[in-house]
Amino acid sequence: MRRKGLCIVMAFVMASLVAAAGCGSKAQDNTTGGKDNVEPAAETSGSVQPDAGEEDTDSGKSEGADLTMLINADNALGGIQAVCDLAEKKMGIHVEIETRVGGSDGDNIVKTRLASGEMADICVYNSGATFAALNPEEYFIDLTDEAWMGNLDDNYLQSVTVKDKVYGIPSASMNCGVILYNKDIYDKYKLSVPKTWDEFMANCETIKKGGETALIGSLATPWTGQVIQLGDFYNVNAQDPAFAQEFQKGSAKYADTPAALRSFEKLEETIPYYNEDFLATTYDDACDKLANAEGAHWPILSYAIQNIYELYGEEAANKIGAFAVPGDSADNNGITVWIPESFYGNKNSENIEAIKQFFEFYITPEALDAYCSALLPDGPFCEKGYELPDNVYDMVKQEQSYIEAGKWGTAMEFQTSVKGADLPAICQELISGQTTAKKAAQKYDDDCLKAAVQMGLDWK
Repeated sequence: MRRKGLCIVMAFVMASLVAAAGCGSKAQDNTTGGKDNVEPAAETSGSVQPDAGEEDTDSGKSEGADLTMLINADNALGGIQAVCDLAEKKMGIHVEIETRVGGSDGDNIVKTRLASGEMADICVYNSGATFAALNPEEYFIDLTDEAWMGNLDDNYLQSVTVKDKVYGIPSASMNCGVILYNKDIYDKYKLSVPKTWDEFMANCETIKKGGETALIGSLATPWTGQVIQLGDFYNVNAQDPAFAQEFQKGSAKYADTPAALRSFEKLEETIPYYNEDFLATTYDDACDKLANAEGAHWPILSYAIQNIYELYGEEAANKIGAFAVPGDSADNNGITVWIPESFYGNKNSENIEAIKQFFEFYITPEALDAYCSALLPDGPFCEKGYELPDNVYDMVKQEQSYIEAGKWGTAMEFQTSVKGADLPAICQELISGQTTAKKAAQKYDDDCLKAAVQMGLDWK
């Protein structure tokens, strides 16, 4: 089977070429950024050609402006490009894209250009803790009082808010920490989508008794082993809403907080259900296994659907469903999301009004339709009330149901700046049976202590 090679590993191997391209350029779509401190998403076209805005209309066109945008070269540009094209047609606002490398080198470029006063009109950067560290009050346009910001979900707004001021709009759709499942296997065993962890374990047991693989492990791509632990944070927050804040201060830890420890306990409970070769299975291998019904479930970020689409097409992609990492109560069944990268306006730009006009347009249903016509989203949008197109992946519709019900929250790393670097290895040890949930939680607390000390936080 030919591989598309869409797996991006934790080594942060990024593109080294920095190229300038106009918004109408044909830059290759690769990965979606914005997973603050989480493995970047491999996002390909998985789409049709843009057809939104074909009718040439001058309604609502402004006097026009030329804007510049600095963006990670690994981002998927198809959807953004389509909205830029439509904005130029309708409002006369042209956006010229300049790409930068990703990873720590890209972070340094952003920081250097901000400090030197050479930032583009629009900066595309992470949402959450790493954005807050950029000192946004000094560099970015305050959007707090713009009426159209009310079109964005409050959970998203929190991720781009610093000292009660809001600075960004989302550049793409969200990603969700989910358990993908093969619908054919669920139909075969007459299983229902679980709303509790016990129901999920019961489904896994049924599949195992049928002689099939209940859970696909892909630990040859180490970051994938974290997804259950990280994706459980909606449930942690539901039980202990103060945990992230207390963890940031160092007064709460995973090992001694029952709701947080439960995330590691859940991971430990999955041990009997993995494929025998889970340590040798890669991200791409797991896509194959799930699409070919060689395993029933795969805990992963939702952008994996793009890889399955590229490998097997629309029919196969729509045989994959998704549900949130279940909690222990069906009454509050919700999903953990990773906020996309955001657009931030340069406070020192000569085109502040045009930037605001572009931002206002970008989050309208018309603009989102243009985005989706060029690039099918692999997760829900942060814009309130937006109706996904009919041809969106079935699993994204399932994810959207959590959003519409208000049953979603951001991942832990959007609520605290402290995240240890060794979580993938710790989770791998746990899944492999080399440690226990309690010891794994303690190891992660120790790992986070190192990170907190490096950040200058007063942790104990």
